Amino acid sequence: MISNRMAPALMVAAGCLAAGVPASIGAAQENREAIPASPDMARSRPMPLARLQGPITLDGRVNEAAWDAIDPLPMSLFSPRYLGPLTERSEIRVGYDDRYLYLSGRLYDSDPKGIRTNTFYRDVYSGDDLLAIVLDSYNDHETAVWFTTNPAGARTDRTMANDAVTTTTFPMNADWNSHWNVATTQDSLGWYAEFRIPFSTLRFQASDDRVTMGMIVYRFVARKNERQTFPAVDPKWGGFAFAKPSQAQRVSLSGVRQTKPVYLTPYALGGFRRVATLGRAEAGGLYWDAPTDGTGELGADLRYSPTSNLALDLTVNTDFAQVEADDQQINLTRFPLFFPEKRQFFQERASTFQFNWRGSTDRLFHSRRIGLVDGEPIRIYGGIRAVGRIGGMDYGVLSMQTASAGPVAGENVSVVRLNQQVFNPYSSIGGMVTSRLGGSRDNVAYGADAVIRPFGDEWITLKWAQTFDDSVSERSTLEAGSILARWERIDDDGLSYSAEYGRVGGDYLPGLGFQSRREFRFLGGSVQYKRYQAARSSLRSLGGVLRTSHYHRTSDGRPETRSVEASMEIETREGHEISIGSRSSFESVTTGFPVAGAVVPAGDYWFHEGFARVELPRSDRFRGNFSATAGQFYDGHRVGVSASPSWNPSKYLEVGGGYEINRIVFPDRGGATTAHLARLKLQVALNTKVSFNTFLQYSNVADLATFNARFRYHLREGNDLWMVYNEGLNTVREVGSVPRLPLSSGRTLLVKYTHTAIW
Repeated sequence: MISNRMAPALMVAAGCLAAGVPASIGAAQENREAIPASPDMARSRPMPLARLQGPITLDGRVNEAAWDAIDPLPMSLFSPRYLGPLTERSEIRVGYDDRYLYLSGRLYDSDPKGIRTNTFYRDVYSGDDLLAIVLDSYNDHETAVWFTTNPAGARTDRTMANDAVTTTTFPMNADWNSHWNVATTQDSLGWYAEFRIPFSTLRFQASDDRVTMGMIVYRFVARKNERQTFPAVDPKWGGFAFAKPSQAQRVSLSGVRQTKPVYLTPYALGGFRRVATLGRAEAGGLYWDAPTDGTGELGADLRYSPTSNLALDLTVNTDFAQVEADDQQINLTRFPLFFPEKRQFFQERASTFQFNWRGSTDRLFHSRRIGLVDGEPIRIYGGIRAVGRIGGMDYGVLSMQTASAGPVAGENVSVVRLNQQVFNPYSSIGGMVTSRLGGSRDNVAYGADAVIRPFGDEWITLKWAQTFDDSVSERSTLEAGSILARWERIDDDGLSYSAEYGRVGGDYLPGLGFQSRREFRFLGGSVQYKRYQAARSSLRSLGGVLRTSHYHRTSDGRPETRSVEASMEIETREGHEISIGSRSSFESVTTGFPVAGAVVPAGDYWFHEGFARVELPRSDRFRGNFSATAGQFYDGHRVGVSASPSWNPSKYLEVGGGYEINRIVFPDRGGATTAHLARLKLQVALNTKVSFNTFLQYSNVADLATFNARFRYHLREGNDLWMVYNEGLNTVREVGSVPRLPLSSGRTLLVKYTHTAIW
């Protein structure tokens, strides 16, 4: 039945793309001494990178003659004061040979004892000094790969999407990992680093033996909150301005060999699992049983790049063993919680598959829906995933087959995503089709979207999607669809604003997506005025924001949710961020719902509250976020306090955690509840190869404490030994009519080994 309805969906998505014309993208600036009148024009003129004239020994000493033959990059101050004087000398060079891109840094320091080296952990920022390179390798002015190291040689790799703009999604993906190497040293003058990044990791497009990319390089001196960048990037572009692909210097390379390595990563996993289940004895009584079930798995992932602009991933008996625990959350709303994707198979250019609506959660495709049913993993027999770029068009294809789960048959899930640049390097139109066939029912969805930058800092976003589901008899195209129209001005220094309209029908069911609420019309917007302060001020920036949002039910046209929020935002030159404001909310509750152990009855409610948030400088050894909220809450009152501090007493140990408490009182009903959520995380690392992590969480709302412990021995890139232990503890064991709950709600112990062969 669904297959007959897929044709119009595919035709609409394809027709939307057919109108696209590849955009011509220029490349960028030569050097800061030769900046022409327009900085944008400077960045768009390709600067030839130097080909290395000799071998590089990757030892972090930066003492080869090949480095001295390259001029260092002219660095500019990004923070704490844009284009102010640099206080530390940096000699940063970039070169390449046939197979690798190299980056070196001689990072001199007037106080070598003040150099921050706080962690050996990969993909963790703990207030360290840094050297980083951000590469828009496809030269699309929108996406980038990002490589960072600290003085201990701890690596961080991540991707950037959506040109570092956070309007519809959080643009940075810290869960992406790739193959590259770095080495560092330190002496009485400063610290030194050498990067070696394979071109096979970068992905790029070549034209007439020439490759053009975007490049940003930066150094961060943590104790001074001093970030030096090349090229000079204006902070007006927002929090991730220093990694914004469209502001990168265009660079050119020639004679680069397009290597085609094959990465084969088999894995072996073994262990046991115990889950408490309620059974019935022959005499009719109930009892708790926790049998031990052994587990053993073998599987493999294969990655191959037939061309430099295509990544192909194949998987057999996909390994989705959970080695990282999800953060527990306290839900103070009547809508479902969102948990992000952390599995490696889905990380390569994950931004290609983005089709997001308001905020960062609602989306047409959410890969976490694959292989998980009600939070429980389902075996995935295998699948294929391909992402790449041709000219100005990004494309992604994914198809996977899952096993049956009890009475529910296995299903095939597939996604196709296309996105074509049009008009200019910052505009695009695209389409997506998803299908979930088999299982309990069939579901197909399609969508078309456009992001247009007509002039200046103005942006227009248009989206449409429609779903077809066997469990629903769709009343109309509109009721099975979702619409978004948004106009905004993006500028973090001066006036910025947005206006948005949206509608989600009651029959809209994205089977592979995430949708927090349905059957509503939305109208909202924001106005912000922010200014970076003069050099003599102790503040870096000062601004005010006014936001409003209004949801109306499409069934009766009545308002469901309204919100008006005003806040003042302050940032100091040391990196403190302070936000103070108030919020007025309206909620129309048609059916009572539980919240933190209490119940909110049906009714219409206006309530008002004030809030304050303080974020300590992320470059300090002791850092964290602290917030407080107080005011009305539906027909009662709420006081909420949260803290999430982290502390690095040394580079071998990081202590982190958090505590959140919400006290809710309903005086007219004589009810009250207190919700606690506590976390404690310990990270111990002997070096960049051996580490141990423990994560303890407790929630009195769930009456559950969970413990996750992970040991990792990183033999070399792609070869890892993991030992993972998970335990759940019932903190309230008296549950009334059933037998007393066991202390342990479940326990797993897994040992996993992965070995990557490259040829």
